[in-house]
Amino acid sequence: MSREKRSVLMGRIRGRNTGPELTVRRLLHAMGYRYRLHAGDLPGKPDIVLRSRRTVVFVHGCFWHRHDCGLAYVPKTRPEFWHRKFEGNVARDLRTRRELEEAGWRVVVVWECQLSDLAALSKSLAQELGRRGLSSVAGRARARRSGPKTRAQAKSARQ
Repeated sequence: MSREKRSVLMGRIRGRNTGPELTVRRLLHAMGYRYRLHAGDLPGKPDIVLRSRRTVVFVHGCFWHRHDCGLAYVPKTRPEFWHRKFEGNVARDLRTRRELEEAGWRVVVVWECQLSDLAALSKSLAQELGRRGLSSVAGRARARRSGPKTRAQAKSARQ
């Protein structure tokens, strides 16, 4: 692959609103959590910020942030460049985590490979963040069934 073509491909890689990040945001929203995105006033501009819980969530790609799941390989071309790049990413992640924790924030990291099992991820996030509202679709359905179903039933319930 030519240098120019590689540059174009690498230039298309984004740090915000990635597929994994959008998946985690949809999951958190469905679980009843409300959050802010990419808070510039916090170290590392966390992907998801739950201010009321003083918790931030980083959604890390296994390749870029060096998770030990098997998705983190070193490209064959220019391995010395990639080693420096990955070491810098890991050092920055550790520094950011330390700064946030020293400021009183809880840091949660979701790895890209965890998205293959959303039920397990949902359970893990609920444990990390604490229960919030109705935490599942089944819970919302149960809540709906407990109330009146029709106008006539609602009217008779008021009388």
